[in-house]
Amino acid sequence: MRLWGRGGAAVRRKVLCLWLLLLSFALVTLALSDLFNNWDHHRNQSQPGPPRRPLQRIPSAPDLEVIVDSRDPALELGIDLAPLNTLQEDQLLFVPSAQDTKSPPPPQQKKKNNYKVLLPGANKIIAPPTHGEMGRAVRLHLEGMERDVEFSALEKYGFNEVVSERISLHRSLPEARNPECLVEQYSESLPSASVVICFHDEAWSTLLRTVHSVLDTVPKQYLQEVLLVDDLSQHGHLKSVLSEYVSHLEGVRLIRSTRRLGVGGCRSLGAARAAGEVMVFMDSHCECQKGWLEPLLERIAQDRTRVVSPIMDVIDWQTFQYNATQWPVRGVFDWRLDFHWESNPQLQDKDPNSAVQPVQSPALGGGVVAIDRHFFQSVGAYDPGMLLWGVEQIELSIRVWSCGGSMEVVPCSRVAHLDHHHLPYSFPDQEMLQRNKIRIADTWMDAYRKIFYRRDTLAHFIRQSESPNITERLRLKRSLGCRNFHWYLTTVYPQLYIPQDRPALSGELYNVGTGSCADYHRGQGRVHGGAMNVVPCSGTGSQHCDLNSEFEVRWGPSGALCLDAKGERVILSPCPAHRTTASRLQWKFIKLSGQLVHQQSQLCVEVVKEGAFPQSSPREETGGLFLRTCTHHPKQQWHFEQLVAPKGA
Repeated sequence: MRLWGRGGAAVRRKVLCLWLLLLSFALVTLALSDLFNNWDHHRNQSQPGPPRRPLQRIPSAPDLEVIVDSRDPALELGIDLAPLNTLQEDQLLFVPSAQDTKSPPPPQQKKKNNYKVLLPGANKIIAPPTHGEMGRAVRLHLEGMERDVEFSALEKYGFNEVVSERISLHRSLPEARNPECLVEQYSESLPSASVVICFHDEAWSTLLRTVHSVLDTVPKQYLQEVLLVDDLSQHGHLKSVLSEYVSHLEGVRLIRSTRRLGVGGCRSLGAARAAGEVMVFMDSHCECQKGWLEPLLERIAQDRTRVVSPIMDVIDWQTFQYNATQWPVRGVFDWRLDFHWESNPQLQDKDPNSAVQPVQSPALGGGVVAIDRHFFQSVGAYDPGMLLWGVEQIELSIRVWSCGGSMEVVPCSRVAHLDHHHLPYSFPDQEMLQRNKIRIADTWMDAYRKIFYRRDTLAHFIRQSESPNITERLRLKRSLGCRNFHWYLTTVYPQLYIPQDRPALSGELYNVGTGSCADYHRGQGRVHGGAMNVVPCSGTGSQHCDLNSEFEVRWGPSGALCLDAKGERVILSPCPAHRTTASRLQWKFIKLSGQLVHQQSQLCVEVVKEGAFPQSSPREETGGLFLRTCTHHPKQQWHFEQLVAPKGA
């Protein structure tokens, strides 16, 4: 018995040593990994600051607790913790234990400025591992934990925050400007600029990289200040930790809103507090090219009613790779009031020397916008009736053009914007976005608003039940002497097709034989179109068609795609810019039989289901809309369904 007891004690000591070795190996591996990943950051960072990735929530219950001093580099491990979003300004950042609270805490837990770091899953291995098993267990554990962190960050922010944390706050983007931009000369007396960066629960790394990118690329004589405006953020790292960090940055100020304002309201608050002659509104996840500000200030100095934007390059949400946008581009919107950047290569074809010439733009995106401070206030700032975010940049664009200003993209200025990945459940309240669009339609679009309501039935039904309070905006419109929307369409944006929407010749194209509506796979591209098919009718207006007096069947919210034929297959292709329509793009609708006839071939459009082809047919023909000899088959019978009939139609 005595010998057996001694052997048992020895076994227990060996098991304990193995456990301690496992724990030590895991902590050292994590610390060394973070040390190498952040070496560039520590080498370039000149100011002392708080942890690169403040503590957040972890989904699973903790199994092991380790006390770490708040100044310890191990805090940069990037492990999610229990909630910090309820902490108020200047509160001690302390995460309470999830273990049994009846036992007294160890003495070191009472030390001030300590965080409790919770490592999940460390005591779930039942049998003592061998040396090889131990290394494999640690590796799998770390890989699994990293995948959990990446998914949590994607769900929270819409991009891979784990990758962002590994990138220096001072990284330089590769040169993408035209060589002619590098020899451009600018005035020595450019106006001063306040860069206003609004944020709400932004990730730590992307917010600080935006700030440092501005500080690193703008000459001090032009930069009045960087003004951070906190739109009631709840994340703990954006409270006292951020205040402490900003206090060490020269030329950076931080103000906080006591209520949620949204993009427009937050930017208007920043403009009211800013001291610069020019306001540069910038999203909180941008990176700037060297020399980006001077071209913008030059254009505004020449005409104080100009509103200008850089070329907006793209940062990939997953890899954070920089992707340069091909010039020339401009900002546009469709009849559903959805904004997008449009490539315009024909401008370059007409004038090869236009590589550095600014291009007037019907609209500008909200990523980076520069505007004279006094003009911004006189033209009505941002509409205070806009809710949170969404289409405020379209409202500002129409108002600036209509009320005496202009908008343009400046090619010698480049700023990269982080392209977010929106999960299916991460979109904002759709009705909130529709209410913002309704304000634009009722304030600025005059009789043309009926085109919008036909293509956005949700907005139509909301408008039927409630009216927006736009009295003040209409008063502003009259006092500024703003032009009407017809002037905007014919002078500023003549490329936007104006639908005719004739009764019984517009709406959803409904097929009698299948009970479905004509549609196409949007993944094939907004501009180039693709093969047509039938899918269940959406009822939202997104499948709107318009058979016009030129015998074109125009598709979609912008009307830029036309029904076309490629062999026997019915496709969509870009509509001609000129008024002469090719015969292959001309169609005739016979109301009595419901047949849609291709004028050139005199064949009818028929729905062909997948699997209906003989074995000899090409593999790519797997169903869709095809041209067939005209018969009275129900799959050749169509009719246009107008979903709504707005007043004034």
